[in-house]
Amino acid sequence: MIFAKERVEVIASQLKKQIVVQSFSLDSWQMKEAFYLTPAEADADTQTPWQPFDSTRDHWYGKDRHYWFRTEFTVPEEYDGKQLWLYLRTQIEEWDDAKNPQFLIFINGVVRQGADMNHRELPFVDCAKAGERFVIDLQAHSGILHPEFRLMADVQERSELVKDLYYDLQVPLWALDRMDKESKTYIDLCTAMNDAINLLDMRRVPSEAFYESVQQARDLLDKTIYGEMAGFDDVIASCIGHTHIDVAWWWTVAQTREKTARSFSTVLKMMEEYPEYRFMSSQPVLYTFLHERYPELYEQLKQRVKEARWEPEGGMWLEADCNLTAGESLVRQFLYGKRFFREEFGVENRVLWLPDVFGYSGALPQIMKKSGIDYFMTTKLSWNQFNKVPNDTMMWEGIDGSRVLTHFISTLGVGQSVEKFFTTYNGMLHPDSIMGGWERYQNKEMNNDILIAYGYGDGGGGPTREMLETGRRMEKGIKGVPKVRQCGALQYFTELEERVKDSRRLPVWTGEFYFEYHRGTYTSMARNKRSNRKSELALRDVELLSVLAQEKGAAYPAEKLEKLWKMVLLNQFHDILPGSSIKEVYEVTREEYAQIAAECKALADEKMKAVAGEGSDVVLFNTLGFARNDLAVLPEGVSGLEGFAAQEADGKVYSRIPSVPSKGMASAKTGAAAKEEAPFSIQEENGGYLVETPFYTVCIDENGMMKTLFDKENQRNVFKPGQNGNRLRVFEDKPIYYDNWDIDVYYTEKGWDLTDVTSMEWTSVGALFAELTIERDFMQSKMRQKIRFYTDSRRIDFDTWVDWHEHQHLLKVFMPADVHTDEATFDIQFGNVTRKTHANTSWDQARFESCGHKWVDVSEGGYGVSLLNDCKYGHSVKEAEIGLTLIKSGIEPNPDTDNEEHFFTYSLYPHAGTWKESDTVKEAEMLNQPVLTTLGAAVEPMSFVSSDDDNVIIETVKASEDGKGVVLRVYENQNKRTNACLTLAHEPKQVYSCNLMEEKEDVLLPCMNKVSFTILPYEIKTLYIEF
Repeated sequence: MIFAKERVEVIASQLKKQIVVQSFSLDSWQMKEAFYLTPAEADADTQTPWQPFDSTRDHWYGKDRHYWFRTEFTVPEEYDGKQLWLYLRTQIEEWDDAKNPQFLIFINGVVRQGADMNHRELPFVDCAKAGERFVIDLQAHSGILHPEFRLMADVQERSELVKDLYYDLQVPLWALDRMDKESKTYIDLCTAMNDAINLLDMRRVPSEAFYESVQQARDLLDKTIYGEMAGFDDVIASCIGHTHIDVAWWWTVAQTREKTARSFSTVLKMMEEYPEYRFMSSQPVLYTFLHERYPELYEQLKQRVKEARWEPEGGMWLEADCNLTAGESLVRQFLYGKRFFREEFGVENRVLWLPDVFGYSGALPQIMKKSGIDYFMTTKLSWNQFNKVPNDTMMWEGIDGSRVLTHFISTLGVGQSVEKFFTTYNGMLHPDSIMGGWERYQNKEMNNDILIAYGYGDGGGGPTREMLETGRRMEKGIKGVPKVRQCGALQYFTELEERVKDSRRLPVWTGEFYFEYHRGTYTSMARNKRSNRKSELALRDVELLSVLAQEKGAAYPAEKLEKLWKMVLLNQFHDILPGSSIKEVYEVTREEYAQIAAECKALADEKMKAVAGEGSDVVLFNTLGFARNDLAVLPEGVSGLEGFAAQEADGKVYSRIPSVPSKGMASAKTGAAAKEEAPFSIQEENGGYLVETPFYTVCIDENGMMKTLFDKENQRNVFKPGQNGNRLRVFEDKPIYYDNWDIDVYYTEKGWDLTDVTSMEWTSVGALFAELTIERDFMQSKMRQKIRFYTDSRRIDFDTWVDWHEHQHLLKVFMPADVHTDEATFDIQFGNVTRKTHANTSWDQARFESCGHKWVDVSEGGYGVSLLNDCKYGHSVKEAEIGLTLIKSGIEPNPDTDNEEHFFTYSLYPHAGTWKESDTVKEAEMLNQPVLTTLGAAVEPMSFVSSDDDNVIIETVKASEDGKGVVLRVYENQNKRTNACLTLAHEPKQVYSCNLMEEKEDVLLPCMNKVSFTILPYEIKTLYIEF
């Protein structure tokens, strides 16, 4: 039949308009401009008067503002016995990404559902009674896009029968767009639909004859498309309702608390209407938001979990960034996330659900496996700029060899070409989208079941009634369309594992999942990244000090530490820590990080004093896992230690110290510092300086750059001939799309070296170091850099302050190491990775900016150069020139990103041998975690725990979660199987090997105060010790 599809489309469109049988508008409202959680709160606020609001003429105004609306109505006679719907909207009609107006609807004081541009209708009474009164309250948020709004609301009677026929026709109609028009399936579907609409009597609508014909048409479709032609199950689409809620992004965490209530209430309401509906949500932090504000909704949610219709799954406390977050923080994400779901709902999470995170560290597979997580899901890598990951179902192997079954959601947008390999976690439960997802899926030879997460997301919202109606029909197995089944994420993965585990075609992806996009998130919003690093380390320091203080009878501050950890974890969300949220988010994090710093300092001081007691000696605490005798800053009022040289700079007194044992303490007497001559020679030369230090001969030119750096001990130049070290360069940074997220490959096309020096002087030269202070201007910005050359250390520190006032400019520093290598090694969580530094392949070209934590190294046989830092993550390495990205300053979504003061230190560390032999790791750790000092009584040097092996790093010492023991976490960091031995301060009663969740696995037999075990390459080992 010619134009068969088009004919059905016309009829379906007309049927859709006939779903509403009758309606009346709600025009007379009362309004308050304020935020309340409930109608009772709105009533209790007698200071804010109600104002009349006539929706036919009045508007409400402003961006990011809250209003409360209320109206009452009586059910008219003609609606008696009818199901009533509320249809709510503003005048805004556009694509919505959750920045437009949103509502929370209360009926007669009871919270019922959220409303937004994708969720406008609410069935609120099944059988209305004439004369019955209803009070409707709306908690309203204006969003951030538009300044002025109407409020339009109708009460409707809808025809269930017409609605059903509409979807009976529309669902197969949608499927036709991805079918071959000459295929028998296409023709059969068109024929069946045309036969059905031939039965429709639309001469008088509505009428009894019309409704009778609608039923006849439904009966025929039920017999043909949903009967004789149904049952197609060659391909399955396992569908789970979902709403991705960004904990912050274009909105604050405070607004996310509202989004959570709106989204979760909508899910719960639709579960009442659709018994088959199953929904999955990750991020326990969102559940706490709901519980705090609407405990009655939380109880409904718990009931749906018991019914196995709501699936709390996902692994982490929230969907955290996995590039910048430290290893121990990732452990706590799993520890608190899994514990919450276990204690609240009795479920054990086994799926790491991270659809939207900007890349995945090679350390993650082991962290997952040792946290009881067996499966991993994402979609984000489909956003890659250069390369398409060649599989969607695979084993992912981490740096230690741990493997987890991984599946990428392959859902396409409606109408999207398969050639565009972007996929989405905000899927539509729509035939076109699901057919496209199967077409896009790359591992059909071993699996016929794809996973679909459907529902509006990013700003919440979730599935719609249209999606659920569509799903009902697709569950019958429409010919030519993947058969839908409602299925939980964990069920999907366990079944997937059974299908593919023995397949010889199951591929393996080895190493990190580098995301070829959003490379600017390693640097954007530098203050937050610095505060995160400092907070992570401060909490680990406090945990060790609290364990030491326990031996003196001080209580371990478990509750305070958990509260502080959860603040840190919250701000590791994948749009907060990466710097891709609005300005208001970072005004809040400034306060929160200041609170964390203050509380950690108070706890550290308290615990050190509990250990040190009263006295006039300086007690030194080493929170690192190796002995150290680097410089320490003395307590205020102390000018020196007996027998040790000291030097004052920046209002602080630096001193040599005795060796302080691993994870332990020592002390020194206060008194006159030892007198020593400064071992530095400084000569002015051509507007710059020629400097002799114990380790280097340095030529600094008039622009403050290192013209040459000669390593005396190794008799070689550190920098390539003719190339300056510490070259500071600003680049024009105008990405194609996502300003705060991206650094695009062409950023190097235009740039300027920082050569304008306003002053250069030696501000401190003494027995311990020589400090050259250089001040620079660049456009509207200023920089002050203190370069320190040490007497006892090969490290050269660049202690830097910047007052930055530029936009879309990227600041980097370059160190052109004169070594021959085509690879660089980067510090990551619980280990390191080696990446190629050439651009031989498109995969290499894409990795022009990559993430490292505390150090990066380039080495040849016998010599190398490391660049260390105390709060930076973005790196580029090309032909052995190390670039460290310092400031990005994008303009969206925060127009003032990075326009503020910056404080950071990076350090150059040339060395003999490779990084493995040269103490690169130790130097980086000492830069990041200085010795802590306090006044107290003299103590004998004491180590709580030490390692016999330099490659076995003692990361964490903390009280066990059950409060009955001490947990030690160590890892191997040189890819070397090692028979390790730890020495404890005391002989333990019992030692267990356990997983990262502190679940005991094996008993270890200590020998006196020593514990021996074999640790595999890059393995994380957790010990539970009872004393």
